Amino acid sequence: MTHEVFNQVPPLVGHNTAADPVLREGVEREGAGWALPEIDEVGRLAGTAEAMDWGRLAERVPPRLHTHDRYGHRVDEVEYVPAYHRLMETSVGHGIHAAPWADDRPGAHVARAAKFFAWNVDAGHGCPISMTYAVVPALRQNAELAARYEPLLTNRAYDFGLRDPEAKAGLIAGMSMTEKQGGSDVRANTTTATPIAGEPGAYRIVGHKWFTSAPMSDMFLTLAQAPGGLSCFLLPRVLPGGERNTIRFLRLKDKLGNRSNASSEIEYDGATGWLVGEEGRGVKTIVEMVNMTRLDCVIGSASGMRNALTHAAHHARHRSAFGRLLIDQPLMRNVLADLQVESEAATTAMLRLAGANDRAIRGDAQEGALRRLALAATKYYVCKRAPMAVGEALECLGGNGYIEDFDLARIYREMPLLSIWEGSGNVAALDALRAIGREPESVDAFFTEVESAGGLDLRYDAALAALKKELTSFDDLELRARRIVEQVALVFAGAQLLKAGSPVADAFCATRFAGDWGSAFGTLPAGLDLAGVLERVPAGL
Repeated sequence: MTHEVFNQVPPLVGHNTAADPVLREGVEREGAGWALPEIDEVGRLAGTAEAMDWGRLAERVPPRLHTHDRYGHRVDEVEYVPAYHRLMETSVGHGIHAAPWADDRPGAHVARAAKFFAWNVDAGHGCPISMTYAVVPALRQNAELAARYEPLLTNRAYDFGLRDPEAKAGLIAGMSMTEKQGGSDVRANTTTATPIAGEPGAYRIVGHKWFTSAPMSDMFLTLAQAPGGLSCFLLPRVLPGGERNTIRFLRLKDKLGNRSNASSEIEYDGATGWLVGEEGRGVKTIVEMVNMTRLDCVIGSASGMRNALTHAAHHARHRSAFGRLLIDQPLMRNVLADLQVESEAATTAMLRLAGANDRAIRGDAQEGALRRLALAATKYYVCKRAPMAVGEALECLGGNGYIEDFDLARIYREMPLLSIWEGSGNVAALDALRAIGREPESVDAFFTEVESAGGLDLRYDAALAALKKELTSFDDLELRARRIVEQVALVFAGAQLLKAGSPVADAFCATRFAGDWGSAFGTLPAGLDLAGVLERVPAGL
């Protein structure tokens, strides 16, 4: 028989993406153990064939822009396949959007991070989910707008369609910040905001935005030049009373990945917006929002690494080559163990940052100062490592990994975006450097955190001492920014692994600190407890 199929791996389906000891232990450590039943519910759903098909279909059939209807009327609508709406309904229904802002329980933001991590079937729809989460702290700088819209942003109801926001059961929010001439340099924005006579707090917004994701959101936060300088504004797509705001969709971006998420160029043609915060304080107004979305970049990168490793391990447990299962071959075991070290370090650091975020939101200044430096550094490093780790996992499947019928190609395409979103590598590194140079309280909080792991491993102690020495020299700081920030991120992650008593801590310290490894994954040295590390690799089926 020429078509007998054997030695092919069964589909990875029917598993629980939250059944991960690294995730569960971290959730307990950060005070959100009460949320594990719902996290499990999300994880079990993510492992179903139905949910995975939603993710594949939403990317395979990307959104379509309709600027006009068949009669020539301007409509500015984006059409999605039903699978996209099922993804959004699930995320909103499980409170992965802005729900934690309405939850007083300690650990609510940690629980949300864990659910976001486990619900890994499609990265694209995670963009509007993340932005909805992030706009709430910015919106609170206008008490009237927050009172009107926050209950709808936090409600667990996905209500798609263009209607008066206050007539809907729930809202989705987006961000419209960057322009073609500036990108991350938002102070170069040229969009203008002119006060509307007789309407306190209302402005007429005119300008072009280069990159606005999820344009079918109910409202956007945007930056524009007001008389007092760069300021932040809230623009609903439908104004109170039902009139359409003059927000024009020009085109959708043709992206490498993240295809299920519509990203667009839009034009504000005299649109109405309301001031959030003070005039001239636009960047300050959105700082807390950036903290939220940067944390989501770390969550997404850690989740992508874990998802890819799960697929690679599942393949290795079922595929034979040269007379043995791949999982029993020493070199493959080394690769998977090394990927586990990277994945566990990223996940553990992410959960500690989620805990710091939760406590900072509740008023803990020390945790807020820690978050300032550790988040910027971790965002830089973890988002840089994710494409390499996922690429290595893809290679474990050989040619199948490169085929669109399998999930690794899609996961791989998503990873570079998270290093770009909310500040690409240089922006994130320079922001961490800014915290080091201008915010001594963040440096003090960081060293208080990482020094608590001192004495647990001599290699870690040496790395911590080297980092302190690196920070004593002020020569060529900008040139050395990436080197310094990488060391900050590694020391932070190493401290979390050591304090958690993780079985991968020895391998992490031997390689990431002592340098006993090569430039590729799968170069862990002899003498490490690889069996203990591999026990932490997701089992799949």
